[in-house]
Amino acid sequence: MSMALWGTVVGALASGRPIERYGRKTSLFVIGLLYLISALGSAVAPDPYSFSFFRFIGGVGVGASSVAAPAYISEISSASVRGRRVALYQFNIVFGIFVAFISNYLLEGVGGSMDWRLMLGAEAIPALVFCVLIRRIPQSPRWLALKEDEAGIELIDSNVSIDQKNTRAGLFQHDLRKPLMLAFFIAFFNQWSGINFILYYAPEIMDISGLASKESLWSSIFIGLVNLVFTVLGINLIDRLGRRQLLILGSIGYILSLFAVAYGFKQDLSSTYLLVFLCLFIASHAIGQGAVIWVFISEIFPTAYRARGQAFGSGVHWVLAAFITLITPVFLDGDNGIFKDNPWPIFAFLGGLMVVQLIWVLWKVPETKGVELEEIQQTM
Repeated sequence: MSMALWGTVVGALASGRPIERYGRKTSLFVIGLLYLISALGSAVAPDPYSFSFFRFIGGVGVGASSVAAPAYISEISSASVRGRRVALYQFNIVFGIFVAFISNYLLEGVGGSMDWRLMLGAEAIPALVFCVLIRRIPQSPRWLALKEDEAGIELIDSNVSIDQKNTRAGLFQHDLRKPLMLAFFIAFFNQWSGINFILYYAPEIMDISGLASKESLWSSIFIGLVNLVFTVLGINLIDRLGRRQLLILGSIGYILSLFAVAYGFKQDLSSTYLLVFLCLFIASHAIGQGAVIWVFISEIFPTAYRARGQAFGSGVHWVLAAFITLITPVFLDGDNGIFKDNPWPIFAFLGGLMVVQLIWVLWKVPETKGVELEEIQQTM
């Protein structure tokens, strides 16, 4: 399972330069091919090693798409709707996971003991559709203006100009220190909220709370549904309230829910109490960090550096996601988990980090709602 996550790290960190060179559209088509190869390869893999390889290939596609898709959407959107459109990327991740659960449920038992191959191979259908449809979209006008400098290229807003700085210059330069720090910390706090820890280990967490295994599974499905509903709400609010306000709202929700869950485990309160506050945590993430992260990172870098900046922020996100997933069993799993019987210190620690996030948002994060990308570039 972790091979896909490590693939996302490679895909995110290595894709910035190619996406800048060959364009967002071409890169998205290649990403679709990676999904297709991964799906078919995973379905027919003859051994665990080849299976892991094809899982890794799929992860590379996921990591690269977290760079190319938000960059493309932000560049074709007007300032008034940019947040909502880029946030649709996050919504479709959440919705896609939900559809995958349904697909797996419908395919269970269809192929006997090999039904898992059908579940993985089913990914080939949307991957193929994506590869066909992506050929019909236009290139990003901002990328065309930057790379081709053709006369008569019509920008989304004819009154703004494109920065023609030398794209050969490195990303880590003095002029870009502010967007780099913003991208790093929003990705850092996104993962140290504990979102992947809770989503990946929801059944185990609910088992510890006293629910039976079947009830824990249904509880995790309910958590997934809450994630979907509040992601939709976050999309509808991001261009109204703004990125900064949603981060503040989400941070407050994180703090309340994480400390409440820590208290619930420490005092051995009911599983219903814990489920309520776990759902509050998921709702806080979906409406805050989950809705904002990809939008914000795609906005704060100049056009000439947007893909590489997106790659940097996505890379931090995926490295931490893989790391946290890797170390979680040390604290939670099996007979040797440090907090296997009562994980309240984990939730208290995460809650403390979210207090730090709230201070950072109030102190350092600017509002980018309704501002053209070129104006944001000047501010940065």
